[in-house]
Amino acid sequence: MSPHPVIAALQAKANPDKAAFVARYFKTGPGEYGEHDVFLGLAVGEVRAVARQFRQLSLDEVIALLQSPFHEARASALFIWVDQFKKAPFDKRLDIFEAYLANKDYVNNWDLVDVSARDIVGAFLYDQDRSMLYDFIRSEHLWTVRIALIATAYFIKRKEYTDTLALAELVLNHKHDLIHKASGWMLREVGEQDKGTLLEFLNEHATKMPRTMLRYAIEKLPETERLYYLRLK
Repeated sequence: MSPHPVIAALQAKANPDKAAFVARYFKTGPGEYGEHDVFLGLAVGEVRAVARQFRQLSLDEVIALLQSPFHEARASALFIWVDQFKKAPFDKRLDIFEAYLANKDYVNNWDLVDVSARDIVGAFLYDQDRSMLYDFIRSEHLWTVRIALIATAYFIKRKEYTDTLALAELVLNHKHDLIHKASGWMLREVGEQDKGTLLEFLNEHATKMPRTMLRYAIEKLPETERLYYLRLK
């Protein structure tokens, strides 16, 4: 059977030396968060370029691509869905959203979450019931938790911060650094829009925040304010 056309296009650009480096970067060793992931060694720009060539793929074809063992193939599937979602009527957006949720186990590294959660999950839930984000944030599945946090970037850009703040509070005691980074990043984005809201959150929670979360959250603050919050730890 011939390979999926997108995978064939990606394999034509494969770079084994770069693949080995990227596999280490994305922690694919035994017991690491990216264990068993397989890389072809393409730059993100190359993956996006391939995805643009196949932006008209059907839902089932994108699902098949998302289920590939190749990291770049899964990234291509998500790039295609994000592009389709932005231009689609509601029924098509619903189909993509539901397919994304049904296959979110394949959205299984931080970069895959970060290129898709805002523009699919966040965009769909913006004017819908957002309660599923609170189910996601309590999940034992690392990437499901990160999806919940990154989805709120869509709300932040529209100056809605309530969900971001509530979800960040719920992961103050999360065990994984990748969740601390995501929540701190979203808090920093809140601060870019509304510094006062960020400072209110920090004043209440800084002493309890994991150091990584705190560092990400305060990254854009003036040095004097950064030092003040760091000294609270």
